[in-house]
Amino acid sequence: MNERTAGAVRSRGTGARHHVRYERDDAEPLSVATASAIAMYRGEEVLSSSTQLYEYVDPEALDALFADRHDGTPRKDGRITIDLPDGLVVITPTCIHVTADDEPREITS
Repeated sequence: MNERTAGAVRSRGTGARHHVRYERDDAEPLSVATASAIAMYRGEEVLSSSTQLYEYVDPEALDALFADRHDGTPRKDGRITIDLPDGLVVITPTCIHVTADDEPREITS
């Protein structure tokens, strides 16, 4: 089953195994997109999510890591991973993937 919601695609596998791919809008801060992807993975509203992003990474630092360079050119490369108790979050400048811990992880942006 695939579900499209506000820039995100949620692909659900069988049982509890599923994957969320969240494609970030250029105007959306990466920290907000990451929090949204985690909430979607858990089937929660982002403002009431059981996982608070700041428990795993500083949201301002995350936004700064992928902010445009000083000359205004965008950062198109890079990857950060965050281990959650029930999944793995892979963050790139344009996309956030959240997968179950036991799923194969060949993720491209």
